[in-house]
Amino acid sequence: MDYKAKIKQTKTKYSLLIFVALIIFFLIVASIIIYKKRTNIDAVNIGSGFVSLIIILFLIFIPILIVLLLYMGNKKVKYLELNSHEKPFDEFENKDRTIQTDKELIERLKRRKERRDKLMPEISTSFFEAVVLDDEEDEDTFKIPEEKEEEIKEIIEVDGTSRFYMLTQIDKEMETYVKPNYDETISLQGFCEKFRNYAAHDLKLYYDIKDIRRFIAGLSVTKLLILQGMSGTGKTSLAYAFGEFLNNKTVVVPIQPMWKERTDLIGYYNEFTKKFNETTLLYKMYEADYTKNVYITVLDEMNIARVEYYFAEFLSLLELPNPDGRNLDVVSDVWDNDPKLLYKGKLRLPINMWFIGTANNDDSTFAISDKVYDRAMVLNLDTKAEVFEGEDVGNTLISIDHLYDLFKKAQKEFEISDRNLRRIKKLDKYMVDTFHITFGNRIMKQIKAYVPVLVSCGGTELDAIDDILSRKVLRKLESKNPVYVRSQSEALTNYIDDLFGADKMPLCKEAIKQIIQNV
Repeated sequence: MDYKAKIKQTKTKYSLLIFVALIIFFLIVASIIIYKKRTNIDAVNIGSGFVSLIIILFLIFIPILIVLLLYMGNKKVKYLELNSHEKPFDEFENKDRTIQTDKELIERLKRRKERRDKLMPEISTSFFEAVVLDDEEDEDTFKIPEEKEEEIKEIIEVDGTSRFYMLTQIDKEMETYVKPNYDETISLQGFCEKFRNYAAHDLKLYYDIKDIRRFIAGLSVTKLLILQGMSGTGKTSLAYAFGEFLNNKTVVVPIQPMWKERTDLIGYYNEFTKKFNETTLLYKMYEADYTKNVYITVLDEMNIARVEYYFAEFLSLLELPNPDGRNLDVVSDVWDNDPKLLYKGKLRLPINMWFIGTANNDDSTFAISDKVYDRAMVLNLDTKAEVFEGEDVGNTLISIDHLYDLFKKAQKEFEISDRNLRRIKKLDKYMVDTFHITFGNRIMKQIKAYVPVLVSCGGTELDAIDDILSRKVLRKLESKNPVYVRSQSEALTNYIDDLFGADKMPLCKEAIKQIIQNV
């Protein structure tokens, strides 16, 4: 609704109220006069004393009400006229005005945003919301006419101002980018040990070497890792330390409870300002597509909102076998001065970026669904590592190509033995027959990718199998009938001991014990 219609509506509303008040007043006066003529009784003495008092109050109140309505209506109309922004849009219709009018409008909007940012720097809102807060009116009060939208878009393009300021800055920086010297000689085992020493010496963060190996091996399986454990065990700091070790700072994205879609992660196009509200994550994703560095993004407190909502598109795209087909929708149209790597409004998910989610399980968070768990690697940080004196090894700059080569080499050199594959298949059959739980093709593929890499990192084959089975398979028991699971837990533990050897699978047995305690 435009401002003229609002002013007309306001005048009509207050006029009607005043008219009704006048009608009531005159009806009361007329009734008193008629009653007096018929009965020859003074108006003040009509009826009982209480009725007389009510009539007098009405006769006093109604004129006061009429005056108030006149005052309020006049004030409201003046307020609407003052805030109607009629002048700028009258200028739009003036043929003598040049395109400078639109530039002035844009500058005006920018000044409003700057004023709002100074008053409320802690509030992160869109440019349009700033105008609304400033004027205390709804979005219809200050809206660019539809016929001017394309014209303003042309102004932005002619001026050379891209709607993606941050991304176009990367394009400019990459024109003079020099490829760094990567360490192409380091092994996976040396990589793990060096990372652990770097974290201890430079950052005073201490981790068990087994956790480091599981973390690095998990990178070979999927682009999404979930770190779970008690508060203070170093979930976020592990991912942060890894970014520092790679000489490429980790992006930490604090998840918000109200997040529901991908725009909360990457930003959105503002139809009002014709600009894209870019986020740090979008910036780093775009930068990653230019380089061979390894990038880490932390989804901090990832389950404080529903992962299946805000991360849904990422989950689907990361499942595609061809990395070139993992294209994320950013905008729905194409501008000539859009960033170079944005193809038809889409950005390819970088193959050199991993998402590390930290999760807590308490009343303030949502349960992570099987859909997410099945696509992720889970690392439980349940205990704090002992403090030790780390060596001064410095950080390491490793390329994504070399890291992938190390993974492929390990998966070929340390392929799971036939004996352990048979054991895994037997356990799969037992789980299907007893609990109606199956490993599935995805989990079997993850096992075959994870175990050889962990062995190459310095672990053993049984340690790797024990770890991934406890995280990926036995965890599914949590969704089964607790009474039945408790009754079958001892038999399952004995079967695992018979299959792999007594006390050879401590993590699996501990996982079963924890599930029994929680049901």
